[in-house]
Amino acid sequence: MSQVTVTLPDGSTRRVPAGAVVSSVAAGISPRLAKQALAAVVDGRMVDLSHSLEGDATVRFVTPDAAEALELYRHSTAHLLAAAVTALFPEAQCGIGPPIDDGFFYDFVVDRPFVPDDLEAIERKMAEIAAQNLRYERKMMPKEDAKAYFRDRGEPLKVQLIEEKGGPVVSCYTIEDAFIDFCTGPHVPSTGRLKAFKVLSSSNAYWKGDARNQPMQRIYGTAFFKASELGAHLTKLAEARKRDHRKVGRELGLFMFHPVAPGAPFWQAKGATLYRLLADYMRDAIAGEGYQEVRTPLVFNKTLWETSGHWEHYRENMFLVDSDGEASGLKAMNCPGHMLLFASEVRSYRDLPLRYADQGVLHRNEASGVLSGLTRVRQFSQDDAHCFITEEQIGAEVERLLRLVDRVYRDFGLDYGIELSTRPEDHLGSVETWDHAESQLRGAIEATGEPYAVSEGDGSFYGPKIDVHVTDALGRRWQCATIQLDYQMPQRFGLKYIGADNAEHMPVLIHRAIYGSFERFIALLIEHYAGAFPLWLAPVQATVIPIADRHAEQAAAVQRQLTEVGLRVELDARQEKIGYKIREAQLQKVPYMLVVGDREVADGTVAVRTRGGGNQGAQDVSAFARAALEEVRRKRSAPE
Repeated sequence: MSQVTVTLPDGSTRRVPAGAVVSSVAAGISPRLAKQALAAVVDGRMVDLSHSLEGDATVRFVTPDAAEALELYRHSTAHLLAAAVTALFPEAQCGIGPPIDDGFFYDFVVDRPFVPDDLEAIERKMAEIAAQNLRYERKMMPKEDAKAYFRDRGEPLKVQLIEEKGGPVVSCYTIEDAFIDFCTGPHVPSTGRLKAFKVLSSSNAYWKGDARNQPMQRIYGTAFFKASELGAHLTKLAEARKRDHRKVGRELGLFMFHPVAPGAPFWQAKGATLYRLLADYMRDAIAGEGYQEVRTPLVFNKTLWETSGHWEHYRENMFLVDSDGEASGLKAMNCPGHMLLFASEVRSYRDLPLRYADQGVLHRNEASGVLSGLTRVRQFSQDDAHCFITEEQIGAEVERLLRLVDRVYRDFGLDYGIELSTRPEDHLGSVETWDHAESQLRGAIEATGEPYAVSEGDGSFYGPKIDVHVTDALGRRWQCATIQLDYQMPQRFGLKYIGADNAEHMPVLIHRAIYGSFERFIALLIEHYAGAFPLWLAPVQATVIPIADRHAEQAAAVQRQLTEVGLRVELDARQEKIGYKIREAQLQKVPYMLVVGDREVADGTVAVRTRGGGNQGAQDVSAFARAALEEVRRKRSAPE
């Protein structure tokens, strides 16, 4: 019998019979590896353990500690979920079931939405099938046979997928007699390998994510190799639910939504204060940086959007209006208006960089099905800016922006990571221009000393970009800041400046935002702080609480004194018990409670408590004010 050579990661080799399956190689190395192996990477491609070796190959085994192991595990668990659903709901049609960040999902066509009792039954059925230790087996089928097979099973969506994606021979996977799916795999050897999983929730979905297609029900789940890891993740999800900005925002009276204005938040008094604080903070952050704050119209005639290209490529996402028989659109982004401002005067190289900042209101006609609290809205504002620069100024300007990003996020106590996105295959402009721009961005990042990742081919079609991902208190990543080079918008608007050579040149445009949108950034902050904002951001920084009616006058005087020095202070003079009022202030996440009773009236002090229940003792009102203002200035967290 002929032999083939298997080369392992450490460089050692083994000779095995041609046609030997990968699992036999693992068994020949050690019983422990045979037990742990989930799949293998053969010549750079991940395959099942049942894959046969027909020629010399490099082989690396995928064990639970391998980088790709968890995705493989979750993909297999998604098939286990589908097996359970089709066992309990025989008429269900299967869509797709991929692994995703933190878990997996699977889409189904069913005659009614899944309810919590269904999800519990599905999870029990999954556990039952897992306990049977059924094999995952790959079956290769001629394309037409596979289409006929799934058509006979009443699964037209699978037939469509096979038609679109399958070659002459297609790969399907079975869980013995329990389930079959059109899938390229690979999968774990058997259901017995799947130990720690949880069905989480269900939601509405559409085939291929298109609302014009078949409505579906999506079931989300998660899976881990260890029960302890699953438990930690479920605890994290429970904490995330407690911090959900929609829940906390409602409890703290920050914002609300109403059906008459879907996707447009109503900012209540405290929320409007928070919004204003963020707007003013950003104005202060860029003071002295050479920005000109501008405002542009809310509605533009379609000719502007035609020039910018949005009428052709973005019109379906815009709110359109008709005025005097002419089509117009609500402003969806600030850049076209800023192009007109730049073009309104003759510009010299001495005018550059020219930086426009704009916090104006924007509207985008997002589909109703994707609206989600403050994270996906139709009306919003950005801490938006456009910087017009020369080619030679790219590196210095981007470095300057990255240092601004660093200063802002540090003030909010947010960790972040930087990602450089490079030239996509479908791009405008020459390769030489792109290479130069990417080199400038890379150099600017490296000049800051911050680590960064490179996302090859993920730049916009008109220029490379830098994205900044913020990590919140639960370890979740939010994409916030973006710094994007654009050579196309200046060209479309014919922008020019007079260079030192007295000739006309086209400026380079940088789009940049640090918060992103105010709405989404506020959602991030609410969930990061769990509503307990640091003193400098808290809409109400202190509540003055008189113990009895006879203390109300002194309490009001304390409120006036603190308000006059710039602190945001409320007076709770209701005829309620002192414990009730303190508890309510704590639930409202107010940083400080200042209690006034007989002793405080006599001494001219306040008894200071923090929202975490810490008793700071009696303090002179002026001393408290000085300490609080210093805390605000330093942007440090209040004691809990």
